[in-house]
Amino acid sequence: MDCVVAIESGFVEVGAGSWLVGRGQPAAFFGSVVRRRRSGWFVRDRGSLELVETSKAAKLADVTRPFLTHIPCAAPISAVSSKVLVAPLEARTGAQSIKPIPMSLSGSLCVTEFGSGWVVMSTRSRTARIQVPEGETLSVRPESVVAWSGAKPTGFCPRLGVIDMILPRGPRDLLLTFYGPSIVWIEGAGGEKVGMMPQRRPYGV
Repeated sequence: MDCVVAIESGFVEVGAGSWLVGRGQPAAFFGSVVRRRRSGWFVRDRGSLELVETSKAAKLADVTRPFLTHIPCAAPISAVSSKVLVAPLEARTGAQSIKPIPMSLSGSLCVTEFGSGWVVMSTRSRTARIQVPEGETLSVRPESVVAWSGAKPTGFCPRLGVIDMILPRGPRDLLLTFYGPSIVWIEGAGGEKVGMMPQRRPYGV
C-alpha cells in the first residue's frame, strides 16, 4: 500500500477509493462521494469515523483541528479515533476502548487500530513524536495522546475518589503511562475533557 500522501495548505488530498474519514469529511471533492454503512455488530469507532467512497480527487481538513500529521503504519498503530482525519479503509484492523480506570468508562478513549499503510491525524496543535526506550516509561495527559505503537497504556491517578469513577469527565490529574519500547505521538495539552459525554453549553449561550 502506497504511504505517499499529498498534504498542502492544511488539506489532505486523496484519489478515488474507499476511505475511513472523520465525521463531516471530505471538505470538497470532484465527481461523487458515496457514504457506506459500516458493517458489524458493534463498531466502537462508528461515532467518530465514516466510510466514504470517492470517484475522483477529494480534499479533507478539519477547521477545529488544523494541524496534520502523516503516520506511516510500518508497525501496528493505535490512533485516537476522534483525531483521525483519513486513512485507507483496508489499513484498519479494529477498534477498542481504552479504560484508564478499570471497570469505569470515566476518561476512556476510543482507539482505531491500523496494521498497514498510513493514517493522517488532525490535531489542535503541532505534534511531537517521542521514542520510548525499552525499560522506560512516558506519562502523558489523556487529551494530549494522538497515537502510539507498542503496548497499551495504563492509567495513573494520585488520588481517585468514587465520584471520579462515576463522572464521564474523569479525574483532573489522570495520566496515561506508556511503556517502552514504543513510539508515542502527542499534541499540546489544553484542559480538554476526554470523557464519553460531550460538553454542554450554558443556557442562553
